[in-house]
Amino acid sequence: MASAPHSAPLPDARPAPVFSDLDGKVALVTGAFGGLGRHFALTLANAGCRVALAGRRLAEGERMLAEIRAAGGKGCVVPLDVCDADSVSGAFFEAEQALGTVEIVINSAGIATTGPALETTEQDWARVIDTNLSGAWRVAQYAAQQMRDADRRGSIVNIASILGLRVAQQVAAYTAAKAGLIQLTRALALEWARHGIRVNALAPGYFATDINRDFFETDGGQAMIRRIPQRRLGQPSELNGALLLLASEASAYITGAVLPVDGGHLVSTL
Repeated sequence: MASAPHSAPLPDARPAPVFSDLDGKVALVTGAFGGLGRHFALTLANAGCRVALAGRRLAEGERMLAEIRAAGGKGCVVPLDVCDADSVSGAFFEAEQALGTVEIVINSAGIATTGPALETTEQDWARVIDTNLSGAWRVAQYAAQQMRDADRRGSIVNIASILGLRVAQQVAAYTAAKAGLIQLTRALALEWARHGIRVNALAPGYFATDINRDFFETDGGQAMIRRIPQRRLGQPSELNGALLLLASEASAYITGAVLPVDGGHLVSTL
């Protein structure tokens, strides 16, 4: 019996290089000079983005920029304090002057304080909320205004946490801020979709970084790892696919989503 002739794929079904649209786009990453923010900035640079490295530790930013340029990438360093509206507008102005209109924003600036809720001070509470939630709001709002005025589609990725979906002890302000950031993501996605601006959240679980490495070697840290279904910490590189998906046009019909990357932690039993 003769086989059926092979038919060509429909136009919309033809495969395209994944994330190729990121090449040449301008991205601004807050909290870019350490932790996961640093990793996100380098990941976008490796994907071909022109990256504005935004934060307060400018000397580290210059070292990162040299690393990006040595690999053939492009970028700039801009000072940014997300708790200061004038600093936010200034950072976007400098980024646009150096690289062009920002089309991708990664809101990764954040801090945490640990301790019993009964002993959390007003100052500590306000500092975490202002940085992790209000700071993300300031950056997202200004970015969206610039995108709208330039008639540009854009993607804003807020770095939330699985602690915005479930709680842990000793980090009340942090969990409240991340829960607020998740709901803010959904609210902004709803309002800004008409402008072609997508807003999504990436919610990492526990990842190995220089900041937490010592803790996860303690008995308490090891017990926490055992509660993760995959029985291990994530590696920063395991966030790359989710980050590039949400930043790129590969997720053009995704907005208001919260994407956990946590080794199954959220579906573990209580």
